[in-house]
Amino acid sequence: MSAPAAIETRALSKRYGGFVAVDGLDLRIDEGTVFGLLGPNGSGKTTTILMLMGLTEVTSGSVRVLGLDPVRQPLEVKRAVGYMPDAVGFYDDLTARENLRYSGKLAGLRGEPLERRIDAALSRARLVREADRPVRTFSRGMRQRLGLADVLLKAPRIAILDEPTSGLDPQSTHEFLDMIRDLKAEGLTVLLSSHLLDRVQAVCDRVGLFHRGRMVLEGSVDELARRVLGGGYRITVEARGADGDDRGGLAAALHAIAGVNRVERSPEGALRLHADRDVRPEVATAVARAGAALLGLGMAAPSLDDVYTEYFREVRHAA
Repeated sequence: MSAPAAIETRALSKRYGGFVAVDGLDLRIDEGTVFGLLGPNGSGKTTTILMLMGLTEVTSGSVRVLGLDPVRQPLEVKRAVGYMPDAVGFYDDLTARENLRYSGKLAGLRGEPLERRIDAALSRARLVREADRPVRTFSRGMRQRLGLADVLLKAPRIAILDEPTSGLDPQSTHEFLDMIRDLKAEGLTVLLSSHLLDRVQAVCDRVGLFHRGRMVLEGSVDELARRVLGGGYRITVEARGADGDDRGGLAAALHAIAGVNRVERSPEGALRLHADRDVRPEVATAVARAGAALLGLGMAAPSLDDVYTEYFREVRHAA
């Protein structure tokens, strides 16, 4: 039995006059999962989030967040969902703790319960040592972590994070994604919006790739790799044939291996396999049987950038 849906939309659309920002979105995000809403800037990701939060009207279709209708029950949705926008704003002259205290009071929290929540949020965002520093002294990464603490302060069931790693250096990005993994381990549902595909693929259970207001691909990274690239494993074979350069027979032998879906030649001349599993032992055997010398054998998992690039290459070719 599948997990209950934390977020579900059916034929969800948003138009601004003649411009279609979101076009017929069907989306389901199960509770306790991390879903990546990915795509270039302007593709409709933020508009989708605003409709989920009840912050902009729905043109057509339906949306449910934890069974609630954001159009008719926006306050109930806001109580259950923590939202971190792409531009997080705080009072620079206040400390991190003071900013959180202010946010908590706006949410109706007071006294000792509020202070306990502040301490817990600072701890989960790894800001305990910086809690009493003015925010004006914070780096971009620290501000993003404070934004996450602000989300966690209300103890939400869902966290929606819009471009949380944009502008962060690699170390800050790594730390932030580690915190998202921690949230998932605690059972929180996370919707992560980003145009930086390669940075977030490791933390997402499933992803949806947006383009011009439509979700053009949806699934796990492995599922998308099989669908678009022909396999979840990319194996590169560098070999020299018995006569010095005959790789046609070797390519046919490699393609005959169970699990290999496609064999192509790279610009550098190596053979590149797309497979459903790790077939390197069988590749080494096939190279030897073909009478070729194995010079190199490597494997890499395909990235979302690979999937996205290949998908739109095929779209352009079809057009």
